[in-house]
Amino acid sequence: MDLNLNLLVPIIIVAALVVFVVMSAVRIVPQARRYNVERFGRYRTTLQPGLNFIIPLADRINNKLDVREQVFSSQPKPVITEDNLVVNIDTVLYYQITDPRAAAYEIADYLQAIDQLTVTTLRNVIGSMDLEQTLTSREEINTRLRIVLDEATGKWGIRVNRVEIKAIDPPITIKEAMEKQMRAERDKRAAILHAEGERQSKILTAEGTRQQEILVAQGDQQAAILRADGEARAVDLVFQAVHRNDADPKVLAYKYLETLPHLARGGNTFWVIPGELTQAIRTVTEAFGDHSRMIEDEYSSRELISDRPPSLDAVVAVDRVAELAEAAVNDAKAEAAAAEGIEKPLDQDARR
Repeated sequence: MDLNLNLLVPIIIVAALVVFVVMSAVRIVPQARRYNVERFGRYRTTLQPGLNFIIPLADRINNKLDVREQVFSSQPKPVITEDNLVVNIDTVLYYQITDPRAAAYEIADYLQAIDQLTVTTLRNVIGSMDLEQTLTSREEINTRLRIVLDEATGKWGIRVNRVEIKAIDPPITIKEAMEKQMRAERDKRAAILHAEGERQSKILTAEGTRQQEILVAQGDQQAAILRADGEARAVDLVFQAVHRNDADPKVLAYKYLETLPHLARGGNTFWVIPGELTQAIRTVTEAFGDHSRMIEDEYSSRELISDRPPSLDAVVAVDRVAELAEAAVNDAKAEAAAAEGIEKPLDQDARR
């Protein structure tokens, strides 16, 4: 019994040592990870993802690195521009480890090195720009930063994919001045747009008024043409009718006297008696005189036959025509005076 116990203890110890050695020799590396292995303190190899074997006690894993793309956000750093203004710039880096051995043995702390290199590059780039260029040239600054960082970190086994400026914070006084400038610029643009709108409105209104006046003038022109054409046709028809019927001067003179009373109508304040009035009266008188002579001859012949006294119908006819003409003229003058008398009070009221 004691012999079996003495044999069992060494077997257990040996089995435990075998299990420890096997576990120490086997290394499982996850995906997107790289393990640097050192043998007796010297770099030996880099373990790839999957099942790997090492020599226990001789080999050991020194660094475990993540080869995925990573993000590094630096703290805001003060930078002086060309016009001597201090701005705080916050950057964001997107980098990836391409060589685990170089990243572990070429640089002690690659993150700190990248941070300091970013600050110095920013100060060189921003130092050659004023504040306005700094605020409007972010893409140029990002490109120049990426070029410089990619060249410097290439030997460290790191590739800088992108560099972005997250924030540029000028001093508070500069912010207030910029806000005032932007407000003034917006007010200026608003005033310009308002003035342009009013200008376009006035132009359109004037154009509409112009078109309206043109159309009204064209309408008046067409109406005047049509009216003149109608009057011309009426005169032509009257003229043709007169010549067709062969009206003698006696009838025309009578129509002339008949038309005179109508000249004073229509609110006329000034009425002119034409010089042809006496000629028209004379013509009518002569016409009636001829007619009276014919009647007188007829009555004379009758008197010779019947021995009656001569008739005075011709004289009465002439006197009647003269009275009618004088009455027409007087009526026309009265109507003109009445119209003038009505218009004068209206003018006086308008002047008051």
